Amino acid sequence: MKLNKIIFPCAVMLAASLLVMSCRKEKGQQVAKESYDYSNKSLVQVYNGVLGAARNYVYVDGTPVTGTALAYGGTFPSTPSDFAITAGFRAFLIKDTLTATTQNPMSFAENFQAGGNYTVFLFDTVNAAKQMTVKNDIIIPDDTTARVRFANISFSRVAVPNVDIFSVKRNANAFVNVPITGVTNYISYASSLVDTLYVRATGTTTNLATLNGFNPVRKRSYTLVYRGAYAATSGTFIRTLSSFSSN
Repeated sequence: MKLNKIIFPCAVMLAASLLVMSCRKEKGQQVAKESYDYSNKSLVQVYNGVLGAARNYVYVDGTPVTGTALAYGGTFPSTPSDFAITAGFRAFLIKDTLTATTQNPMSFAENFQAGGNYTVFLFDTVNAAKQMTVKNDIIIPDDTTARVRFANISFSRVAVPNVDIFSVKRNANAFVNVPITGVTNYISYASSLVDTLYVRATGTTTNLATLNGFNPVRKRSYTLVYRGAYAATSGTFIRTLSSFSSN
């Protein structure tokens, strides 16, 4: 009986001690809070239009940001999405990591503004790969429309005409006289309405490439991309019109 009287108070004291220890925070062992503050961030998306590029990886300030290789015609991240970087001057390196590659690495620095949204377009060919960084004027429409722009990153070794984008639904050109490496401003575009788009040499009705089933979602921003070899009507690098979303 006396033994029980001794054991019970001891058990109570031990339980109380364990409770206090479990509640006490040890300095330096707190879990870091997840940050949702993007006030000093820029949002970036990379589009690969380099003919023959198959294994591109993106590094920012020496840190890899791509998990898998970015191939020709692909975007990183997959649309509609971006990756966040700290605003200010950032050093980019985009390269094929294969030892035997013939692709030249693209090393460049840009001054990214806080709250800005950017697309890095890769273009030309693997042994002369180039890039251009374009700031995106992302505005969310207050109605049911979408927003669309056009980028001409087709490749040609000789001078070629500028191009127009003809919309079947509009029965008119949506974009006119855009040169190679030209990127237009966004325009308002009807959403949830399937359209067929043609790339045409400026001022003509000759179709160079076709995008069937273009159906933009309301309030999103899209980029139409004319890529491939300007003169190619077949094969791996056939001239092509495609689209991707940035939000």
